[in-house]
Order: sequence, then structure tokens, then C-alpha cells
Amino acid sequence: MASPRYLVSSWPWRSYAYLFTSVPVGALTITVIGGAAAVSALLSPVLIGILAVTMLPLLGVVIGWVERWRAGLMLLDGIDSPHAEMPRSLRRWEKLKFRRREGASLRELGYGFWLGVLVCPVSALVAGISATVMGITLAAPVIADGDEMGMGPWILDSAQEGFIFLLAFGPIFYVVSSYLVGVLAGAEAALARAMLGPRQEELRRSLAELRRSRLDLVDAFETERVRIERHLHDGVQQRLVGLTMTLGLAELDLPEGEGRRLVVKAHAEAEAALADLREAVRGIHPRVLVDHGLEAAVREVADRSPLPVMVQMELPTRLPPPIEAAAYFVVSEALANVAKHAQATTCEVSGRIEGERLIISIVDDGIGGAKAGAGTGLTGLVTRLDALGGRLDIDSPAGGPTRLRMECPCRLGD
Repeated sequence: MASPRYLVSSWPWRSYAYLFTSVPVGALTITVIGGAAAVSALLSPVLIGILAVTMLPLLGVVIGWVERWRAGLMLLDGIDSPHAEMPRSLRRWEKLKFRRREGASLRELGYGFWLGVLVCPVSALVAGISATVMGITLAAPVIADGDEMGMGPWILDSAQEGFIFLLAFGPIFYVVSSYLVGVLAGAEAALARAMLGPRQEELRRSLAELRRSRLDLVDAFETERVRIERHLHDGVQQRLVGLTMTLGLAELDLPEGEGRRLVVKAHAEAEAALADLREAVRGIHPRVLVDHGLEAAVREVADRSPLPVMVQMELPTRLPPPIEAAAYFVVSEALANVAKHAQATTCEVSGRIEGERLIISIVDDGIGGAKAGAGTGLTGLVTRLDALGGRLDIDSPAGGPTRLRMECPCRLGD
């Protein structure tokens, strides 16, 4: 605000608006809080009075919402809500109870008290006097033309003297009052941010809840993937196996001719469909990953690659299933991209544990130019790794080589 550009910007008027709106909001807030406290005190001998006292923090929730919205006049990035996200399964009364017990609700109630007792009078005094003097100064030529007016040590009794006073005093007062009002409004907004914004422990709690919710999504995805794999393996695949056996028997029983030729063709198509289904099932939920772990699964997908792939994996223990699955699909997708787009002749996959983190690197000698989000199929894997607390880095300059590095915690929730 110290820049001269502040004077010709919208900030002085935003500051005035913020201070002036503090007056009715503060007056209404302290009236409601005082009235609710008085009613609670009068009814304290009966149960309803005790309930009214316990519900006072809910007034803070409303005050906090209004004040965070009003703070947008001074804080372009606003004030984040300090309240935790409530489980959707809670009923209405349980949600009110949840909010009432939060420390943020009490802080908001306390801010409402200070808003009415201190902020409102100070804002009314400073902004009111400043706006009044500015208005009288602007109207000095008109007022002095019709009547004698006193402005401090000056007595103005003509329009000419009023105009001279306006030119001499008006700019100086505008500069001083604009900065004074701006500083006061900024201080009030800072107080609102300090009392209505999230504390460090609330930020950590929100981050932990966000991480937990994203892990729940990953677990739900894994559960659904296993269900689909089981349905295809135990249902559709068994039907195709039965169909190929029936067509094989029909092929043996039919004489040579057009009918037998069609059965032979149908038998071949059914076997091809069965092979495609088995490949799809292997990609959805590879059995070797479940039974033998990440290292064996990576070696298997490397063996199926059309180009030579050297695997160097040093994993002393099994990792949590979501982490193993994410790492497997990163390697699988990377090798598929190398085979389709990289024009590479060799590829190397390495994996190791460093501290508490899993590190996997895929390097090929192809033409380069790969990046996440450009049709490589890695975008979803980046999101998935982020939910697990990991990351995926791609270094692929034009002309190659391409280096893909995955890093992920070895434990969920780290």
C-alpha cells in the first residue's frame, strides 16, 4: 500500500467499504451474541437455557462465514475455512454437535465479540470522521458561498476561498486519510485471517483427512478391479472355455464341408477371444503380482515385451498391495509406451528401496519426447501416485534417452 499507485487504485475505496460494513455487521453481531447470552442466563434454571448456552458456538460458525466472505474486499486470496469436513453419514443433529465442539467455532464466536466491542467502534470513528471531513472539503466552495464556515483555523466566507481551501487541503487530506484507512482496514483483515483462518494443526488435520480420503479412493479402485478380474476369470472366461471345447467337439464330429469350415473358423475365433480375455485379465489384476510380488510381476511383463528389457530389482520385502499395484502399472505402461512410440532397441528397469521410499527407474535408448498428459497413458498413474504420497518424473529430451523415475513411500499414509 506504500506505493503512490495505491492512491489511484480501488484499494482506498475497498478499505472504506470494508470499514463501513464493519459497523452494521459488528453492531448486529454483538447484539445477537449479547441477546443470546442474556436469554441463556435467564433460562439457565431450566434445561432450555443450558442447551442455549451450549449452542452459542454455532453463532460463531455463521459469524465466521460472513466475515470470511466480507474479508474478500481486502484479501484477494480470501480466508480458508478452518472447519473440518464432516462425514456425510452424520445426521443433522450430529452435524450441529460436530460443529459446536470444534475449536474454530469458539474462535469465530470470540472474533464476533471483538468485532462488536472494539472493531466496530474504531471503524465507525476513523472511517466516519475521514469520510465526513472529505465530504465537507469537497463541498467547501458550495457551503462557503452560501454561509460562513470554519475549518480549523480557517474561516471561509466565499466560494473562491472554499475552492482555494479545497485545492490546498483536499489532496493532502486524501493522501493521509487514504493511507490511514488502508492501514486500519488491513489490520482488521489481518485480525480476521488470524482468528478465522485455519491453524497449523487444523491444516495438518485437513491434509491428513485429504490423504486418507484419497487412499480410500485408491482402495475402492483396487477392490473394484479385483471384483472385475474375478468376474471375468470365473464367469466370462469359463464360458469361453466351454464354448471352445464345444466347438472343438463339433469340429471332430462334422464331416468335411461348408458347415465344418464355419465351425473351424468359429473355434479359432473363440480361442483368439479367450487369449485376448486372458491378456486383459492379466492386465486388470495380474495374478503373479498377488502371489509372488512386484519383482516377479515386473520380470514377467519385461519378458512379454517385444524388445530386450534388463531388470535389476532389489526389494527385500513385500510392499502394501496398492503400492505394488501402482508400481507395476507404471512399469507396464512405460514398457508399452517404449514398444509403441520410442523406437528403442533396449530398455532397463531398476528398482530399490532407499530409506522408506521405493524408487523405480525405466530408461530406454529411444527418440525421446515423452511427457505425461500427452497421450502416453501416464496421467492417471501420476494422480494415483500422488494419492499414495509419491511422484513420477519424466526426463525425455528430443533425441533421447528417456528416463522415467517413480518414487513412492513404502508405507501407506507416509
